[in-house]
Amino acid sequence: MKTLLKNGSVVNVFTGEVTRADVLLDGERILGVGEYERADLVRDLTGCYLCPGLIDGHIHIESTMLLPDEFARAAVPHGTTAVVADPHEIANVCGASGISFLLEASESLPLTVYFTLPSCVPSTEFDEAGARLTAADLEPFYSHPRVLGLAEVMDYPAVIAREADAMEKIEAALARGLVINGHAPLLTGRALDRYIAAGIGDDHECSSVEEAEERIRKGQRVMIRQGTAAKNLETLLPLFEEPWAHRCMLVTDDKHPADLLRGHLDESIRLAARAGKNPVTGIRMATLWAAEHFGLKRMGAIAPGYWADLVVLGDLADMSVRDVYCAGVRVVKDGRMEDFKPPQVAAALRNAVYSAFQMRPVEHFHIEAQGRRRCRVIKLLKGELLTEEWITELDFDRENGVDVERDIVKLAVVERHRGTGHRGLGFLSGLGLKYGAIASSVSHDSHNLIVAGADERDMVYAAERVSALGGGCVVVRDGKTLAELPLPVAGLMSDRPADELARRNEQLRKRAYALGIPEEIEPFMPLAFLSLPVIPHLKMTTLGLLNVDERRLVPLFVDGM
Repeated sequence: MKTLLKNGSVVNVFTGEVTRADVLLDGERILGVGEYERADLVRDLTGCYLCPGLIDGHIHIESTMLLPDEFARAAVPHGTTAVVADPHEIANVCGASGISFLLEASESLPLTVYFTLPSCVPSTEFDEAGARLTAADLEPFYSHPRVLGLAEVMDYPAVIAREADAMEKIEAALARGLVINGHAPLLTGRALDRYIAAGIGDDHECSSVEEAEERIRKGQRVMIRQGTAAKNLETLLPLFEEPWAHRCMLVTDDKHPADLLRGHLDESIRLAARAGKNPVTGIRMATLWAAEHFGLKRMGAIAPGYWADLVVLGDLADMSVRDVYCAGVRVVKDGRMEDFKPPQVAAALRNAVYSAFQMRPVEHFHIEAQGRRRCRVIKLLKGELLTEEWITELDFDRENGVDVERDIVKLAVVERHRGTGHRGLGFLSGLGLKYGAIASSVSHDSHNLIVAGADERDMVYAAERVSALGGGCVVVRDGKTLAELPLPVAGLMSDRPADELARRNEQLRKRAYALGIPEEIEPFMPLAFLSLPVIPHLKMTTLGLLNVDERRLVPLFVDGM
């Protein structure tokens, strides 16, 4: 059946022009763009704009806490018609079964979910993950039509050193002519050259314009990230101008449900427009330039023969989405998602991801020390995943080192995959917590249990509550649960509707703010990244504090005792 979309203003992502034109759809494809009179179905778009469906070039669906069908219900009304997902979160918990689960759970949705295969499971030798994936383990997945390449190669020292395991995975993707995603924060100079020379084509970890420009000059594409924790858009706004813009894409990476329901890539384009940037440039970053990078032929544009993924906008700068077409079918009408049935997933895969929390009971988080001691403290940086090392004196005769007046609380990461009982203990600054504790089974990338607290007893209670839920997030004070969000799917995702999860997500935040955390900080996303051993500078693992720059575990105490 032919559908004619008449009298709209079409965004031409090839040239940057916006011109009035009719768009004729023939099933899944665009038949023509110009002047047409007849079709089986005619829809008048006078006063509206038409742009291609938006493509998120790097996202972890697990970080939305939603299963793929509910993620689609949340993202598609914002104009997103395709995403490139890296399933390394669930792979770190459940291995190959986790990847298979997401592939099956994302079939036949009103959203095309592509995948890149996890390159680092675990991310480094300092991680205690639930699985380990080799190049041979990834091999069978390359035959899947929605697999586009190798996901973010986080262990950049291994690439620079040309270590066998890392290079075997990279070479397998290169041999197929596929994309290899990068992840190398702050890497520069000759080390960056060697990293890129291995075949790595992009990076989403740029936190400064200078960092991004160096990568573009050396042939990489830059993914401008605006998620829940890492918000790099404002800093990277200069990239919306040439000669940089055509080498950039828009991504979200990690975004919580409460934020996702408010906006996806449309929000990034809208924010850039409000800062004075051309919204058409943002649309080009989120459509054609993403499609070209991933080799998605005949996608990302409104042109004859292209896939009929389209967005009808009431306003261009505000990115107000009215209708969304996926493969020629209108799946969003007047801002409301049309109903659809979620795919069926094999029982064996469901069982594998619903039984993925095996933590030994926690007795205490006490640190054996007396008097005043000089200690390493992890310091959060606002709006960044980067952390700093702060060496300061703590009093262990008073609250076992916790000093809320100086914004210093206790931090712990507890192994939860094999019941080893391993745990790292230390201190955190920058969260603002003054009472109680917060805990989560979402802690990148191995997703062991992470807990921060001003009170040790509340930390123990919070850890045990997360374990009892089979994974999730909790807020605790005075031995009572103030809010909780169960995440029974691998300890990462919920099987509840997106709107319900968003409400519970907001409730978690409100209760966490009542513990003293400033409202400009989203509490659980920065907490989750404090255990990621591939982002500088100081992180906490189940084995203890890790100096990421030097790739070595370091002691909590620095006074020689």
